[in-house]
This record gives sequence, structure tokens and C-alpha cells, in this order.
Amino acid sequence: MTVQRARIRWNGAAVRGRARAGAVRGLLLGAEHLLAASRAEVPLDEGTLERSGTASVDEGNLVAAVSYDTPYAVRVHEDMSARHSPGRKAKYLEEPARRESGQVAAIIAAQVRRALRG
Repeated sequence: MTVQRARIRWNGAAVRGRARAGAVRGLLLGAEHLLAASRAEVPLDEGTLERSGTASVDEGNLVAAVSYDTPYAVRVHEDMSARHSPGRKAKYLEEPARRESGQVAAIIAAQVRRALRG
């Protein structure tokens, strides 16, 4: 009987670094995906609210955000009694976030896998 041996060299710091870089990229792509879905539903008047939407990532804490930066963004988001053009509505960020959560998670996971294949 032959004894077989194997030597494995584990470079944990490099693996963690690649995984983190993939997560950061995935968070940004996921946030951009959500922003696009949200922009398709944001109420339009002059387009200022839609154009104010941004996607950002806090790399240190691995947190992504999608936000709209107008003085009336929250009011428009929360006012369920307001009338909007067809396909446009209140909860223009909350509903897409709920609906697209699985797709956003898949985008992040794909980027982490891709980074680890390196």
C-alpha cells in the first residue's frame, strides 16, 4: 500500500482580500441594479427626483445604499394618496428593494465567486 501525501499552501489573507474586493464590486453592481429598478417607478414631473438617485458603497463596512437627494424625496415616497403617471408610484424605492432582493443577492454572490476564481 502506497501512502500518498499532499501539501496545501493556504494564503488566507489573499483569499479574504479577493472575497472582500468581490463583495465590494457586487454591492456596487447590486445597488446600481436596484437604482435602475427604482428609477423605472419613481414619479416624474420634471425628472429632478429621478436624476437625484445614486448608488453608493461603504467599503469599510460592506454596506450599499440607494438614495434620492431632493428635499421632497421622502414625502413623495411615503405619500400613498398622491396620483402619479401610469407605472410611477409612491414606495418607488421600498417596493423594488423588496422585489429585487434575490437578484441583488445573486449579483453579489456572483462577484465574490468571480473574485475567488481570480
